[in-house]
Amino acid sequence: MSKSKTIFVCNECGYESAKWLGKCPACDSWNSFFEQKIEGNIKLGRNEKKEINIPKALNTYKGEEKLRISTGFLEADRVLGGGLVKGSLILLGGEPGIGKSTLILQICDKVKGEGKVLYVSGEESADQIKLRADRLRINNDDIMFLGETDIEIVNQAIIDINPKLVIIDSIQTMYSDELSAAAGSVSQVREITAQVMRICKSRSITTIIIGHVTKEGNIAGPRVLEHMVDTVLYLEGERYFSYRILRGVKNRFGSTNEIGMFEMKQEGMCEILNPSDILISDREDNPSGSCIVSSMEGTRPILVELQALTSKSVFGFPKRAANGIDFNRLALLIAVLEEKVGMMIGTQDVYLNVVGGMKINEPALDLGIICVVASSFKNIPIEKSTVIMGEVGLTGEVRRINLIEKRIKEAEKLGFKTCIIPESNKKVLKDKYKLDIIGVKNIQEAMRKLGLK
Repeated sequence: MSKSKTIFVCNECGYESAKWLGKCPACDSWNSFFEQKIEGNIKLGRNEKKEINIPKALNTYKGEEKLRISTGFLEADRVLGGGLVKGSLILLGGEPGIGKSTLILQICDKVKGEGKVLYVSGEESADQIKLRADRLRINNDDIMFLGETDIEIVNQAIIDINPKLVIIDSIQTMYSDELSAAAGSVSQVREITAQVMRICKSRSITTIIIGHVTKEGNIAGPRVLEHMVDTVLYLEGERYFSYRILRGVKNRFGSTNEIGMFEMKQEGMCEILNPSDILISDREDNPSGSCIVSSMEGTRPILVELQALTSKSVFGFPKRAANGIDFNRLALLIAVLEEKVGMMIGTQDVYLNVVGGMKINEPALDLGIICVVASSFKNIPIEKSTVIMGEVGLTGEVRRINLIEKRIKEAEKLGFKTCIIPESNKKVLKDKYKLDIIGVKNIQEAMRKLGLK
């Protein structure tokens, strides 16, 4: 009879210890150790032999003729690098109610003709999934449903059906009888993911695992889970906005930080092929405290609208609020604006918003943030046909940004007439553009060009 023993595993990095530790010696995380019971190994009999996998030359393996399967969404294919790779393991995370199950069910329908699809749900019954499928007008005989949380039964179903695509919704609801831990625990999630990965990769079955997220926005469970899978996707968006962003944070088969944009409608997720046009379509008048900036999401340029509001503070400590950008970045840029331009905003409350619920961390928005705050403070509008881009340093200089040609071409395509960019970027431009390109060296020069100083 095998004996069991208890070990402690770090939730962040998977470090194992014989006793509980307050701080992980591998990743320096605090209070991240969880108890895990493991069964002792059963020794092989005398006549039993362990199967050994012998190394072979790489040239002897035959590559797949058709390596990728299209999801049916151009936006999702962009994020994945061209489509679903056969045998790949994809982890999809997102907040509750954001639309993860809806998007995946639509993908199951759009891969029609590629083979059977097995949809495993541990959260919803067959009737609930059928109601959603009817609302999305999905009628596909190739979609097989299994309402089960026992991973042994799920694995046997995968072997019997041998589908082309497997969906597990969600990984936190699955459990294995071989482990005494509760479903959703660190040991259960790690072991179940390893089992699914072994079966699906050996049979070249594409697998999408849906995972819950914590209040910090990370996928719940051990951090090692993201290292085991091939691709990690996050479905983002504000609950009260209809737009959803599919963001790739890890991809072994394509570039990272690509995004795909969708809109949640009654009939499901509808892809937005031109996000820039949508994000600035409602900007008809020309008020103060508003401007258009250019952001890069992976290889895609996106034009978004920034809005700022300054008002005299009624308290001794002025308030700063930012929606869509880093709060600390806003405070830093306000300090640069005060010190280098002389605008006394220290007595003003400053509110900044990225229209459409977008979240952007790119430094190329710096110059636009400074200009839009100054526009609101002086009550001077910025011409609505102007696009502003550039990184701002602590000394007030406007620094070079990457992929400037793509940004300018996107602005030109949408009909903008003026583009303010760093002077160092303007010197290296090779192509000729229809819009007027103005290069600036510092924020004082940018203020003069916009009539804000």
